Amino acid sequence: MPPLPAPPPDDDAHDRAIVARIRQSGLTTPEGKAAWSELFLRYQDRLFAICFRMVPNRHTAADLTQDAFVKVLSGLDSYDGRSKLSTWVFRVTMNVCLSHLRAAKLRDHVGLDAIAPSISRALSGGVSPAGRGNMGDLGNRPSGIAQDVELPPDQGVERDQRRHRVASALSALDAEQRAILVLRDVQGLDYDQIASVLEVAVGTVKSRLFRARAALRAQLES
Repeated sequence: MPPLPAPPPDDDAHDRAIVARIRQSGLTTPEGKAAWSELFLRYQDRLFAICFRMVPNRHTAADLTQDAFVKVLSGLDSYDGRSKLSTWVFRVTMNVCLSHLRAAKLRDHVGLDAIAPSISRALSGGVSPAGRGNMGDLGNRPSGIAQDVELPPDQGVERDQRRHRVASALSALDAEQRAILVLRDVQGLDYDQIASVLEVAVGTVKSRLFRARAALRAQLES
């Protein structure tokens, strides 16, 4: 996979100047549109990277990135400047991703309730061999995460196997664990920034990060 796009300089003063231009000019003027385009270009790659690692499907990640930008645009007046603009933008984006994952989990739960009787019959032998074969195929589908996980420079089959292992391990983590790993180990945010993004205490960030890394390690070892 190609390397991650280089993040734009974390120049909060420049970001705030862009926001001031948008607020002063409005979005219907050429000046306001130019300022918004500049802000979009500064953040589009990083927001897509967050979305794609939280929801490893390019089309869905692109949709979530667009949703995040819409929320940033509509909520720009609520930005109070108490944190870096980048931190606030990441918070909006992560909330979009987490909301999507929670909704998807709820849909999966409802769907599982609906097909539970069929699964029970299959486990007890009440489904045809063809039906059991189709159910088995579900466990062999690729997770889609491995293609975007950074790995050591291994070669050939061994590298592909490592990717598959990491993909499976990441897909087994809950959304909150994945979020904190993305913010710390992919985006490189410090503890204070992560605390602001997730709206928790710094001590909570450290404990959650420890547990998330332990969970990932356990998944890899298993």
